[in-house]
Amino acid sequence: MISTHLPALQIILPLLAAPLCVILRNGTLTYWFSVVVAWLAFAVSALLLQEVNAVGVIAYKLGGWEPPWGIEYRIDLLNAYVLLIVSAIGALTISYAKPSVDQEIGGDRDYLFYTAFLLCLAGLLGVTITGDAFNIFVFLEISSLSSYALIAMGRDRRALTASYRYLVFGTIGATFFLIGVGLLYQMTGTLNMADMADKLNGLHDNRAVLTAVAFLVIGLGMKMALFPLHGWLPNAHGYAPPIVSALLSAVTIKVGAYVLIRFLFSVLGPRLSFETLPTTPLLLALASMAILAGSYMAIQQPSLKKVLAYSSVAQMGYITLGVALANEQGLTGALIHIFNHALTKSGLFLVSGIIVYRFGTTDLVHLRGLGRHMPWTMAAFVAGGLGLIGVPLTAGFISKWYLVTGAMDKGMTFLPVIILLGSLLAVIYIWRIVEIAYFQEPEETEPRVQEGPWSLVLPAWLLIGASLYFGIDASVSSWLANNAARALLGAG
Repeated sequence: MISTHLPALQIILPLLAAPLCVILRNGTLTYWFSVVVAWLAFAVSALLLQEVNAVGVIAYKLGGWEPPWGIEYRIDLLNAYVLLIVSAIGALTISYAKPSVDQEIGGDRDYLFYTAFLLCLAGLLGVTITGDAFNIFVFLEISSLSSYALIAMGRDRRALTASYRYLVFGTIGATFFLIGVGLLYQMTGTLNMADMADKLNGLHDNRAVLTAVAFLVIGLGMKMALFPLHGWLPNAHGYAPPIVSALLSAVTIKVGAYVLIRFLFSVLGPRLSFETLPTTPLLLALASMAILAGSYMAIQQPSLKKVLAYSSVAQMGYITLGVALANEQGLTGALIHIFNHALTKSGLFLVSGIIVYRFGTTDLVHLRGLGRHMPWTMAAFVAGGLGLIGVPLTAGFISKWYLVTGAMDKGMTFLPVIILLGSLLAVIYIWRIVEIAYFQEPEETEPRVQEGPWSLVLPAWLLIGASLYFGIDASVSSWLANNAARALLGAG
């Protein structure tokens, strides 16, 4: 039965479709082919989540080889939840792609964009689904290498420099991660993460294991742009094509956060990660700095895409804060924020893509009065901005409420103050753009623009609308995040 092989299909579909795009070569044909493949990948992830919810953990043995000798795809509620997020954002962003890609890249290179996009999607899905630590490294590199190519395709020449900088950071991060995995392999003799978790029991005071944790945190911190290891992110998001920025901000850095959560809770266990080691104060300090410094730097930026990029640094701080709390409410807040921020930020980057499509730039100095000429586009920005602030009835409020509750349960009364300050700083950088777009008169020399095409506006509103819906009714997302958090905390 095909349902038995859903875990393999999750990766095979985009991985085999990517080289087929090179064979097809035609831009329009490869676009529609990529859209179909991405939505099929989403359907597979939805079926996997349904099956995990019904029968529990799914273990899929590649080639029939028994783990730990063979590679295993292991799907529990946590990675089924993340698979759904990755595939949903991938499907919606690729559906939006054609007008933007035609304008940003154009010529005869369109098919190369769709090839790299599907490779990146396959890598991200592979990182999430595999139960093998070395395979995480392999899939991380597949997604990273394709991301470098996607960023470099931006029409701004600075995209090449941004891509190279990302390559340097990504390579260093991957090296640190691989050294950490190698040390754990040396101590356990296995790369299967479930088997590794079993064999790490009793090794909590081993120096090699403690060193491995340090390498893993640093390496994955670079992959998820955790402050102050975020140096690659602002330019990568700022100069990449908008659809690439949407994918990077919504899911690429979130997958890095997922891997960190997986290792800290499932492989190493909460006792080693948060009791034996001083992980909590370290991550809380980095998270607090990310929230405040990321938001402050967003206020200083001269372009909309740079504002959103630095905002992502701050939002990763909220996720890290929830991880550091290592209690049910805090971890639920981190997991639900992965979902909520993915919806909101991908929608906002698609909004920036509509502005680029019609106006040619997202520099704030040129966006005066834009709200009058592009009402639907800027209304989507305002709604998404409210989510970043965490206004009640938006998805961002749900995340922050869980984080505040988790902090109070731990007796850390200073953390709600940091969350509040981060939200107030978000008010400033969101209001700055709203004021320019709605309350300032455009220069006479500025060209008049029309509303973006509905093929671009509709996907943006689907994402922003979803973020509003899950702020009003968070029962499903909260249930998934809370159950995944409880399972992780019980793993140690």
